Amino acid sequence: MDEILKYFPNLTDIQREQFEKLDFLYHDWNEKINVISRKDIDALYTKHILHSLGIAKIINFEPGTYVLDVGTGGGFPGIPLAILFPETRFYLIDIIAKKIKVVQAVAEGLELKNVKAEQMRAENVKGDFDFIVSRAVTNMPDFVSWVKTKIKKNNKHELKNGILYLKGGDLTEELKDFPKATEYNLADFFEDEFFETKKVVHLPMKFQL
Repeated sequence: MDEILKYFPNLTDIQREQFEKLDFLYHDWNEKINVISRKDIDALYTKHILHSLGIAKIINFEPGTYVLDVGTGGGFPGIPLAILFPETRFYLIDIIAKKIKVVQAVAEGLELKNVKAEQMRAENVKGDFDFIVSRAVTNMPDFVSWVKTKIKKNNKHELKNGILYLKGGDLTEELKDFPKATEYNLADFFEDEFFETKKVVHLPMKFQL
């Protein structure tokens, strides 16, 4: 929890309480339904929560922004971002029902009113979004093919509407067909060695009919 406060010192009392609760909620649910690996659950705040919040170092979501989290797993990056941006709406989807059950329970336990979670494939999602976030669920070309028709037309941020993707390693090959993609190194924002190879990739995408 100290790590969160170190990098996000201006949290409200409610946000602090919600971030603190994540430890109990995820440990408790992980005993019933394994959504986070045993070795990672003890590094929950670094490897999952702070990693998710890397997106918040790239963009400050305006009130009313609508964000889709594809392949959310146990709720990352959607749940930590929903705590940080209570006036942004988050739609979290995953194809695995038991993971969505955990996400729904965590959101309920935190009393997050800005989160909706459903078992759903990205291709079947109805509606359009300002941003689509994800944490390395597949390669970028496949991901783009799933979501390219779901981007809102009108931008309200300096960062153009599109994909915000958490990924690690050398992405040269994967991004070769996306010259407009920008890589942001999380090591520029967070000190822990876990972030040395971690990035946020922003890929602006034009609205498509």
